[in-house]
Amino acid sequence: MEQVPRHQCLIYDGSPSRQLPALAATLRQKLNQNCRCLFLNTPPMVAGMGSHLAGLGVDVAREMARGALILTSDRSHLAHGLFDTERMISLLSAELTQALADGYSGLWATGDMTWEFGSERNFAKLADYERRLENFFRSNPCLSGVCQYHVDTLPHEVPRQGLVVHPAFFVNETLSRINPHYLPDTAVDAVGPIGGEIERALAQLLAPPRPAARGVRS
Repeated sequence: MEQVPRHQCLIYDGSPSRQLPALAATLRQKLNQNCRCLFLNTPPMVAGMGSHLAGLGVDVAREMARGALILTSDRSHLAHGLFDTERMISLLSAELTQALADGYSGLWATGDMTWEFGSERNFAKLADYERRLENFFRSNPCLSGVCQYHVDTLPHEVPRQGLVVHPAFFVNETLSRINPHYLPDTAVDAVGPIGGEIERALAQLLAPPRPAARGVRS
């Protein structure tokens, strides 16, 4: 069976809090696998994640105290308020190295792209960052994670770019899918000729789930 890539994206619309149950369940799963877990998002989402984890039986205070769990809205990866690709990957590399040195099996990280890019919102840097991040994932098998793209807070072209630079889609704690639209080592400009296909793929990702038929167990 083909292994699902460890560098995944979550592209969604609507309230961010709707994504917390699946992300929290995944985070608990990774904690049980002895991964250090990093959740980078807005203060309300960080608070919400703590509540969801507690609801799943995770002792949040204990996990944070021992260093297994990092819930943060910190933006120390920004350089004078600007997103810096080198700095972000360097900090991620340091977190992974420290996690392994501390005896963890790896690092699982997830972050909201709007929050990560700060007030500058220069998403022209995004494609280069995601390509280099994918190379970093390939070189570090103990790293896994999910890049969150909230389309309501991003320019239209950003989730379109995000779709083609991730080899897999995150669905929930038990399901991830290979991304058939992934373009390895290809400039995002090359997406132009298949723009219609990418738009249809995005529409499918954002479509609400169909209700289960009556009398059928899901």
